[in-house]
Amino acid sequence: MSLKVVIIGGGSSYTPEILEGLIQRQPTFPVSEIVLVDVEEGREKVETICQLGNRMIEEAKVNIKLTWTLDRRSALQGADFVSTQIRVGGLAARAQDERIPLKHGLIGQETNGAGGIMKAFRTIPVLMEVAEEVNELCPDAWMINFTNPAGMVTEALLNHSAHKKVIGVCNIPFNMRHSTAELLQVPPEDVLIRFIGLNHFVFGDRVYVDGKDRTEDVFQKLIQKEFDYSPANIMPLDWSETFIKSTKLLPNPYHQYYFQSETVLEKDLKAYEENGTRAEIVQELEASLFELYKQESLREKPEELEKRGGAFYSQVACSLMDSIYNNKEDIQTVNTWNHGTIPELPYDAVIEANCVITKNGPKPITIGKIPAPMRGMIQNMKAMEELVIKASISGDYEDAYNAFLVNPLIQDEKKAKVVLDELIEAHKDYLPQFNR
Repeated sequence: MSLKVVIIGGGSSYTPEILEGLIQRQPTFPVSEIVLVDVEEGREKVETICQLGNRMIEEAKVNIKLTWTLDRRSALQGADFVSTQIRVGGLAARAQDERIPLKHGLIGQETNGAGGIMKAFRTIPVLMEVAEEVNELCPDAWMINFTNPAGMVTEALLNHSAHKKVIGVCNIPFNMRHSTAELLQVPPEDVLIRFIGLNHFVFGDRVYVDGKDRTEDVFQKLIQKEFDYSPANIMPLDWSETFIKSTKLLPNPYHQYYFQSETVLEKDLKAYEENGTRAEIVQELEASLFELYKQESLREKPEELEKRGGAFYSQVACSLMDSIYNNKEDIQTVNTWNHGTIPELPYDAVIEANCVITKNGPKPITIGKIPAPMRGMIQNMKAMEELVIKASISGDYEDAYNAFLVNPLIQDEKKAKVVLDELIEAHKDYLPQFNR
C-alpha cells in the first residue's frame, strides 16, 4: 500500500528532521509521496528544503517522490496523513510576541503568557481552514498538529471544525523521558513517565523503568541537581528541594515561567537588552541553517538543527504516524480529548496524556484525579485555554481581554488591556477576525 504525507509549513527549518524520520521508517511506514506546502513568503525556503530532501532520499536509496507546492488544495488530494507546523507571521511576529510583553514587565514567550495567546489568535483561524479542507479533500486523513500552542490548537480543531481525526504532539514529554533515562542511566525505551495535565503545563507523577517505580530516585537526582533537562530554547533553572518534596511531581521546563516567574523575567530582560529577543536569535540561527541546507554536498539532517530548540518534534510525529498505520497499540504521549481521563476537567477538553495508539487514534489511559497541589492551577489553565479558543474564533475583544486577564503570567487588569491593544495593533494583518 502506498502512503501520501502532506507537510503544511514545509519550508520550516524543522522539516529535514521529519523527512529523516519518514525515510528511516520506510520499511514499516511505506511512504511513497511527500508534498511540502507553504505560502508565497516561504517559497525560497520550501524549495531549498525540497532540494535537500531529495538529496537525503537519494542518499538513503528509498523510493519516495518529494515535491513542493504553494497550492494547498491540490496537495491535500489523496493524503493519508497531514502534518501541520506553521508560524503565521513568521519569526517577525514571534519577536513582537516577546518584545511587547517584556516592555511592560511581563514574560515574553512564544507559547506562554501574552505571546502564546497571540500566537493562538493568529494560528487557530488558519488551521481551522486547513481542517475544513482536509475534511473535504481527504476525510480519512489524520492531522498531526505540532503547531504551537499545540494543546489549544488541537482543542479548537477537534471541537470547532468538521474534521475529528486530529492529534496534537509536543517534544516536551519526549525530552523529559529521554532526559530522565539519562539521569537514571537507562535506555529511554525502558522509561515510562505517567503524565497528567495540559500541553506545556504537564507534570510527571510517576516514573517507571521496566515496570519498576523509580520516582523517588528521580526526585533525589533533581534535588541533588545532577543534571538539566531543559530543551535548547528554554534556559535551565534549578528546582528547590522544597518544591520537589512538597509537590511530589516532576515538572517540565515550561513550569519555570509559572513557579519561578520573577527569576525568569529578570533573566529574560537581561538577555533582551544584551542580545534581543529569542526570536531574533532564532532568525540568525535559521539563516545559518538554510545556508547549510543549500550546500549540495549536504545529504542528511545537519547536527546544527538540534540547536534550534524544538528538536525531536518530528520524531514524535513520525512515531505517531507509524503507530497509527501499523495499529501498534504502543504508548505515546499526545494531545487528545479528555473524555473522562481527568475527571476534574471538561469531557471535551484536550489534555496531554499517555495514550494507547491504535489505527483508530489515541485511547487515553485513565489517570485519576489531579494531584491536590496543582489541581487549581491546571483547572485555571484549562479555563484560560477555553477563553483563548473562544476569542480566536469569535474575534470578540471582550473574549480576548478575558483570556489575557486570567492568564497566570498576566493577571493585571490594566496591563492586560495595554498589552492586548498593542499586540492586536502589531499583528493586525494576521488577525482578520478582530478587524471586521
